[in-house]
Amino acid sequence: MNEIVRTHQLIKSYGTTEVVSGVNMTLRRGEIYGFLGPNGAGKSTVMKMLLGLVRPTGGEIELFGEKLLPGATEHLKRIGHLIETPVFYEKLTAEQNLELHAEYMGYYKKDAIREALEMVQLIGTQDKPVKQFSLGMKQRLGIARAISTRPELLLLDEPINGLDPEGIQLMRQLFRRLRDDWGIALLISSHLLGEIEQVADTIGVIDGGRLLREVSMESVHASTTEYVEIVTSNVNLAAFVLVDTLGVENFKQIGDNLIRIYDPKLSQEALTKGLIANDVPIQSINRKHHSLEEYFFEMLKGGESHASTY
Repeated sequence: MNEIVRTHQLIKSYGTTEVVSGVNMTLRRGEIYGFLGPNGAGKSTVMKMLLGLVRPTGGEIELFGEKLLPGATEHLKRIGHLIETPVFYEKLTAEQNLELHAEYMGYYKKDAIREALEMVQLIGTQDKPVKQFSLGMKQRLGIARAISTRPELLLLDEPINGLDPEGIQLMRQLFRRLRDDWGIALLISSHLLGEIEQVADTIGVIDGGRLLREVSMESVHASTTEYVEIVTSNVNLAAFVLVDTLGVENFKQIGDNLIRIYDPKLSQEALTKGLIANDVPIQSINRKHHSLEEYFFEMLKGGESHASTY
């Protein structure tokens, strides 16, 4: 069984307001799924429905190949999660908090707690109560708690909130390790699109409660256009030289000092030589491709309807 999560026409309404509208999504074993969308798009609500914290108004949820029924709790033993701000017993240590969680979950493997703390680099805080932890340390402890019972599915809602650059890099490595070494399926929501781009295998873009697209990152990269970006203090001269001297027509002027050239036949070296030979001042010239952030905002602007691409 390769599919860990499958939803069919999932709906959640509060009164007359539909906050999740007919969402069909699929998450596979050993996959990192980046769940993207603006604030209030419905990401957290979908996650809470997967956990049974919020009851769907309509549609179906399948977890581990079985339909999720109202009141069901057995599946929770196979899921780790960090939804919104993690809450702990502030007077207890990190290890004591994880021991209580393991007892609550019925998971009695002492080594797993220490391993989880090591993975988020909280070893050495054994004697410190959680009330003395920084925001970033509490966030890392929340992730340690989520993985301490070796789940098959991990739901992480904005997991790198409050982390410094070093902590973000640590989480990036951890997510890959959980996928590659443990075979865990991860559903990660985040507004940091650059971070999702570095770890996700699949992205789902949700806006206004509707899943606009579910697509593999491989397809995103294959569909994005490469271009050469030139920063110059004289865009008018640069544009003239591109057309009149170099025969380039497929380019776009952006603002007062930026030009993007979409001509795969023209090498960056030939372009640089041609511009310099015609006295075009160049501050920088680089070959780039559209980022996930650009793909994301173009999709929101276009308002695409639900589709899947694999």
